[in-house]
Amino acid sequence: MICPVCKSDMIVVEYKNIELDHCLNCGGVWFDVGELALMTQLLKVPGNGLCLEEIMKLPEAASSEKKHRCPICGHRMKKTIICKEPEIIIDVCDRGDGLWFDGGELAQLLKQVVKSSGEAHGEWQEVFSFQFSR
Repeated sequence: MICPVCKSDMIVVEYKNIELDHCLNCGGVWFDVGELALMTQLLKVPGNGLCLEEIMKLPEAASSEKKHRCPICGHRMKKTIICKEPEIIIDVCDRGDGLWFDGGELAQLLKQVVKSSGEAHGEWQEVFSFQFSR
């Protein structure tokens, strides 16, 4: 798969049977349909967790960031705010192909979820130490 940001080849990284596409150049991570929900289930995220269907319903964010093309269908993805403190804007394929996290955004999101849940599970620490960055 080609990175939607820097156009480099991405590698497939497997974490507990969840395959993610990771760009070694810019540090971004692509989640195919269902992979984010699997990750949040694995990590026991409180509440309904995060899933593509729910994120797709969120409004488009006003952003000066360039809209990237979905690496699956090639259409421009919408920018969506999925976290307010700190603000995290991700790219979402409006056709439902997946989600793009720029380098560092996934770690920010997971840290925010841990902070809001008030718990620090060993699984969370394992994910934080799992290298999704350059």
